[in-house]
Amino acid sequence: MAAAAVSRASARLIRSRPQLGQPMSSSAHGEEGSARLWRALSFFVALPGVGVSMLNVFLKSHHGEHEKPEFVAYPHLRIRSKPFPWGDGNHSLFHNPHVNPLPTGYEDD
Repeated sequence: MAAAAVSRASARLIRSRPQLGQPMSSSAHGEEGSARLWRALSFFVALPGVGVSMLNVFLKSHHGEHEKPEFVAYPHLRIRSKPFPWGDGNHSLFHNPHVNPLPTGYEDD
């Protein structure tokens, strides 16, 4: 019974509220032009944007190899107060021997 009263009261409030501002954007442009606009935006903005992004990634990936920076054993980096719970305890979970040095230096040196 209380739920019905709350429902009736909220329905009266919604009906009595004056319409302020503009209606929602989907109905402001009209139904016929909205789908056409979004289709044109998809083909002429979104798809070329994806293509340019793919070209950028492709060209950057063929840029070449970078040399490893020289290892400097700074005392505040690679501190191991206790071993990692996997493997030998010295390698991080996503360890890459070509990029990530151990506290003593790179593995392939």
